[in-house]
Amino acid sequence: MPIAETSVEACPECEGQVGVESGIRVGEIVECPECAAELEAVGVAPVLLALAPEADEDWGE
Repeated sequence: MPIAETSVEACPECEGQVGVESGIRVGEIVECPECAAELEAVGVAPVLLALAPEADEDWGE
């Protein structure tokens, strides 16, 4: 079984290093190991990370 290649990208929140697997898809969420921010892949060629949008609470409405 081949080992997945990873790239290292900068966290847009803290500029920490985030390892991203080569097969990441747009919309996937990864977590910054330094600040725990949830990051969304908004581009894949090249990989581009942005802060993931906060999920709105539904509260049954």
